[in-house]
Amino acid sequence: MITFTYAQLLAWLAAFIWPATRLLALLATAPFFNNTSISTTVKIGIALLITLIIAPGLPALPAVSIASPTGLFILAQQIVIGAAIGLTMQIVFAAIEAGADMAGMQMGLSFAQLLTGSTDGSTDVLSRLMNMVALLAFLSIDGHLQILGVLIDSFYRIPISDTPMAAAGLRTLVVWGETIFSAGLLLALPIIIALLIVNLSLGVLNRAAPQIGVFQVGFPLTLSTGFLMLQWMTPNLMPFFARLFGAGMDAVARVISALG
Repeated sequence: MITFTYAQLLAWLAAFIWPATRLLALLATAPFFNNTSISTTVKIGIALLITLIIAPGLPALPAVSIASPTGLFILAQQIVIGAAIGLTMQIVFAAIEAGADMAGMQMGLSFAQLLTGSTDGSTDVLSRLMNMVALLAFLSIDGHLQILGVLIDSFYRIPISDTPMAAAGLRTLVVWGETIFSAGLLLALPIIIALLIVNLSLGVLNRAAPQIGVFQVGFPLTLSTGFLMLQWMTPNLMPFFARLFGAGMDAVARVISALG
């Protein structure tokens, strides 16, 4: 009869729970996986399946009980590491949504709100459209598989241990957060400049001929100009998104190196 001790059982659970926790933290924060349309059951199933595949080949785990204070500390570290990797890539999508928000506000679309799939909050229609296009671009370059591959590689670059991770990794993540403003402004700049010219022209027209009624023609004119600029920008969106995704993957590599 096969017998095993309580200590062996805890060791087997630790070898399975610690990697699964890092995976679940990534799935809860990374783009595409954190979408609310993907049920929690599916996310747990993906994490458990990947853990079963990679667990036998992981570096040696510390001989610590998972229920001990040290074991809980290791568990918390896995959550932070997985969430840091997912949030690093999520910042790219936050930058795209921020740029679309800026453009949509200038176009007058801020009154049209839709629920988002990633944050479960509301955003304007242009931001929602940009998010969907960026997500399709992310899937077309296998970004979801790349982020999973980076996480699996992190088990070898940051092995599961009771050694505290370096705080430099979180500082790297915070510094990378400035991309939300820089890349977002870069995305919205063509529409903002075009609408600024339109608004200045309307202001001059209102001073020269007040009887025209600038307020009646201003909104449809700015909206039409915004959509024309958006149509002109569309062919260049994919290369722009590809560069952002590449920069995001580089940032993930820097965060992992700094955490380790």
